[in-house]
Amino acid sequence: MVMAYRAINTRRHVGLQQLSSLAETGRTFLGPVKASKFVVDEQCHESVLISSTVRLLESLDLSSAVGQLLNEAVQAQNSTYRTGTSTLLFLVGAWSHAVEECLHIGVPIPIIVSVMSEGLNSCCEEVVSLQVPVHNIFDHMDNTKTFSGIETFSISLSPFLQVPSDTGLIQEKQDLKGVASQSPSTYNLSEAPVKSPKFFKTQAKVEDDEGKSQARKDRLLAHTCCRKSVLIHSRHFNKADHQWIHKPDGSVEQGASTPKAYRCEDLIELAVGLSHGDHSSMKLVEAAMRLQFQNACVQQDNPTVPFMFDISRIFTCCLPGLPETLSCVCLGYITLVSVSTTTMIKALQNQPVRLVLIEGDLTESYRHVGFNKSANIKTVLDSVKLREDSSEELWINHVLQVLIQFDVNLLLVQGKVSEQLMEKCIHNKRLVIGSVNVKVMQAFAEATGAVQVAYITQVNEDCVGEGVSVTFWSSPVDIVDGSSRMAVVLKTEGINLVTAVLTSPVTAQMQAKEDRFWTCAYRLYYALKEEKVFLGGGAVEFLCLSHLQILAEQSLKKGNHAWSGCLINTSSWLASSLATYRPTVLKCLANGWHKYLSTLVYNTANYPSQLEASSFIQHHVQNAKDSGSPSSYVLNEYSKLSSGIFNLGISNKLEHIPRVYDIVTPKIEAWRRALDLVLLVLQSDSEIITGLGHTQINPQELEGFLFL
Repeated sequence: MVMAYRAINTRRHVGLQQLSSLAETGRTFLGPVKASKFVVDEQCHESVLISSTVRLLESLDLSSAVGQLLNEAVQAQNSTYRTGTSTLLFLVGAWSHAVEECLHIGVPIPIIVSVMSEGLNSCCEEVVSLQVPVHNIFDHMDNTKTFSGIETFSISLSPFLQVPSDTGLIQEKQDLKGVASQSPSTYNLSEAPVKSPKFFKTQAKVEDDEGKSQARKDRLLAHTCCRKSVLIHSRHFNKADHQWIHKPDGSVEQGASTPKAYRCEDLIELAVGLSHGDHSSMKLVEAAMRLQFQNACVQQDNPTVPFMFDISRIFTCCLPGLPETLSCVCLGYITLVSVSTTTMIKALQNQPVRLVLIEGDLTESYRHVGFNKSANIKTVLDSVKLREDSSEELWINHVLQVLIQFDVNLLLVQGKVSEQLMEKCIHNKRLVIGSVNVKVMQAFAEATGAVQVAYITQVNEDCVGEGVSVTFWSSPVDIVDGSSRMAVVLKTEGINLVTAVLTSPVTAQMQAKEDRFWTCAYRLYYALKEEKVFLGGGAVEFLCLSHLQILAEQSLKKGNHAWSGCLINTSSWLASSLATYRPTVLKCLANGWHKYLSTLVYNTANYPSQLEASSFIQHHVQNAKDSGSPSSYVLNEYSKLSSGIFNLGISNKLEHIPRVYDIVTPKIEAWRRALDLVLLVLQSDSEIITGLGHTQINPQELEGFLFL
């Protein structure tokens, strides 16, 4: 394991310093332009290529209490959402440093806890105005324009965070130019003709005659025109074309017209916005979802039931050593088997196969959970002649007899499989696959009518499924990897199962590629599930920063005591100190957002130093504050179509810049987990230093801290 702690000042809060030190190691993972790391083991001097926060923490020495808490927080975020871990790790470090600053100037710990908790809650309420509704995504799924057919490109990611690009993004259609100028949510993402990719062969080709094409075009025109709507859920502006804005200095002036509301009703726009620059992974995710949609349309008995993207029915098959161009998605289940089964699979691929599903291990000694072996039972042999066959050999022969009796050529086993049985089955042209996911078992049970059994002795005619096809994913010569395995495809009519085949010529990058695929998949899944997304690329964090700075300035001027929710039962001195320290704590909390945005912008390589990136952020924060409504400022900047002050490093060829989106709940949960962890470590450090328990945090503030 690798040590990651820098020099620790024992006179200060050690836990907070350790959090800051650990978080510092992952700052290059923030943003769409990530820099991989080589982590070197100090003992054996071996190195590993790291490209994500989760893999980084797996390689670090986290034996300390703080390290374990941090790892649990990151693992909880990753296991639930598969995204947001880099944000969580960075904010843990930024807010640990912010708390240290508050302690250094003498802010009481209860005030730090109270103000920071209330400040984050206020930010969560404020960013609601940046939510974009996601509706009617599947109403136009038969559209021939697909993300999958688009060549890989690099795009601008947001008004606040831009990646250099020299692509030819053009407007949708010349005859829709006027409409597109009103709603920049429709794009043709490639000037080249869209070709059907290899991995989308199963997509049904829709050929409309000239009349149908014109009708669809008219519907698209009308649909796009209807997008001109007004944002009515924001408390910062109303339906009026103009509004009165209260300036920070107390003056009032008439503001600009109400910012246009954003909606997302196009799958391509949503997929591009959620890809965060990883277009190759999102292409596969989008293609997998289309396969699910097409399969659901064919199998669905009730067309009124809305389609739901089922991420539990998507699986990956990693094939290192192959070109990346072979990555694809296929209907069915793709898995790796030994090359010794080549002859058997050739014999099975031209005929429908009957299968049996075993939900436990397929071994002689396996017993189901809860099985109690009977005691005081002895076996008496009828003959003094010793058995030539062992009990396992007898069991294997019995298994083969059952398979022959019911003409079964395929066994899917959820658990382990006896190696001796596997070899016997290969010789008898019967394929056995172990360690099969429970969702795969369920999918084959639904599609073939098979019934899962715990033991092979329970198999009867009613348990056997029919109609499964077994084929090579490609020619056997091309798909053998370093471990002498090859990929086979198992599928049947109507199966609700999609496999993404991930290939890479560099074996060290295989894990990172699989992680990126699942990150994109879960982003799209949660966006469709929640039916809303945030305007992304730092816009939400920018609004939090501006909002907190405004609150801090208002507190300095008014000296109000409005935020004393957690201190009402404490001493009057402590409650009176809240007005004094509240602006300071809010500024320290805002500094965490400022560091986050500065690092985000700096990582795009558009600024030579983090100081210049910080100045850029502060410049726009000041503009947002001067506007009187930071949320309106953000929305207005997003509504600009031409290259403005935010379009850093963007080619002049771009007429429209696709928006970037963030998913709502995972992002907010990452914020809360980060602050909860920092405040918990603060409390622990304080009790260790003082030996007193009076700094205990209000349980209401830690009710979201679920991973402890």
